Amino acid sequence: MFQCPICKRNTSIPVGGASNLPQNLHLGFEVEVAGYMSKMVNNSDVACDHCIDGANSPAVVFCCTCNQFLCKVAYEYHRTGCHLAKHSIVGLDQKGARQLHTIMKPRDHYCSQPNHGNNDLNFYCATCSLLVCCDCTTATHKTHTVKEISTVAKTHQIEITGALEDAKNVVTKLTEAMEENNNMIKKVEVSKRNASLAINKAFETLQQTLQQTLEERKKTLLSELEAISLSKTTALTLQKEQFEKMVGDVGHHTVMASQILQTHTDHEIVALGGLIPTELQATLRRVQAISLTPNQHYNITVSVQTDDLIQKMSIYGNLYEFFPSPSLSTWMSTSVAKVGARYHVKVQSKTSKGEEYIKGGIEVKGEMRSKTHNGAVVYGEVEDHRDGTYTITLTPQTAGPHQLLITMDEGYGTGINSFRFPYGLALDPQGNIHVAAHDTNTIKVFTKEGVYVRMYGDPIGHIGIAIDAEGYSLVSDTNGNCLSIYDPEGNKVHTVRNLKQFLGTALDSRDGSVFIANFGANTVLKYCV
Repeated sequence: MFQCPICKRNTSIPVGGASNLPQNLHLGFEVEVAGYMSKMVNNSDVACDHCIDGANSPAVVFCCTCNQFLCKVAYEYHRTGCHLAKHSIVGLDQKGARQLHTIMKPRDHYCSQPNHGNNDLNFYCATCSLLVCCDCTTATHKTHTVKEISTVAKTHQIEITGALEDAKNVVTKLTEAMEENNNMIKKVEVSKRNASLAINKAFETLQQTLQQTLEERKKTLLSELEAISLSKTTALTLQKEQFEKMVGDVGHHTVMASQILQTHTDHEIVALGGLIPTELQATLRRVQAISLTPNQHYNITVSVQTDDLIQKMSIYGNLYEFFPSPSLSTWMSTSVAKVGARYHVKVQSKTSKGEEYIKGGIEVKGEMRSKTHNGAVVYGEVEDHRDGTYTITLTPQTAGPHQLLITMDEGYGTGINSFRFPYGLALDPQGNIHVAAHDTNTIKVFTKEGVYVRMYGDPIGHIGIAIDAEGYSLVSDTNGNCLSIYDPEGNKVHTVRNLKQFLGTALDSRDGSVFIANFGANTVLKYCV
């Protein structure tokens, strides 16, 4: 396999080697002329075309009429021959070398068959795909399909002209597409600048607002701290004053009792003795009735959860990309994926006419595929806003370049009413039509008027479907080798596994038996329910 230097196609070398490749007569002639001109400029010998093979006589002139290089003997023959004397002759010097490109004719335009006298190749044998002369048409190519070369050339000219016109139209379309891409690139840059300005402005405002809010919050916390500390201090001060009063009362009765013992007579002691102990005991009882432990704790704890705030601020704000096509799968590359970072993609659905599809219900999927970690895939969470727009949130688990794939209705058709491989078909008790689409791995439900209702199913490979009288769907999943049973709302309620290579599913309304067509075993299985 090699690339053709003319058409740039990858071409296989045919059986027999490169010599059996189609010949480019024009290119071959150009190479031949260039070789002769090089020899003439460098004064190298050019072999005579008129000599017997093996003579290798050097040519001295070129006969423009015969299109041959001639040695001295052949040149003399041309000069003396009656019908050759008027031939145009060019010398093999610097001047002749410059003229050779314009006067020399391609050698392949003359027949090389013996006894055909260098006849012009004016015919084309379609049977052999070969240029031939007039004598060839009556000899070896007599029974072949032969046409005049001018007729064949005209046909090819028409084909080439048509191809050129097609190429011109394609180039025009490509040029328009390129211009549209350039305009889109410019719009992306404008959108980028606008988004950058919006981000900077938003975060400048946010920074000012946050700073003001944090300052106000700090003042509030300091004010609350002052109130708490004041409350604690006041309570502790009142308790301390109570303790001080009790200490004073005990001290007063203690001093009085000491003086009585030291200075009073027996009659005075007897008269006052009952009063002093009573008062002192009452004071002591009051002391015992209260807690001597401080009624307030000294510690005031501060709880400022900066980590939570910083984490929320680190993911604050979202960027959205818009994908306007509902019918095509679109791959986009990105190299900014970070582990754990959340990426948001907004999709606007459109109809086949390019109009916005303002209803929800289209099946939208999104995934990011790593280009470095063995193609690790992360599937996105899709939010249907029910207005024709969808938000896809993806959280890559690996860093580095990723590919983003967005599909709407699996990329097939032009909307929710489109299918690529609808296999199974069934009617529910309400008359709704259930269509099992194999490639989209979904079951789409339509009213009998063809209005889309909903879809259900798992990403396996739906083929056959049957629905019982209660609205339960039995769906054969050929890729999962199982029979899935869904309730009337489309929720899977049961799965029968280990069923290999089966396609069709049918129900017997009389006893509820299930019939399954086993493709691999060429049998029909019956299950009694």
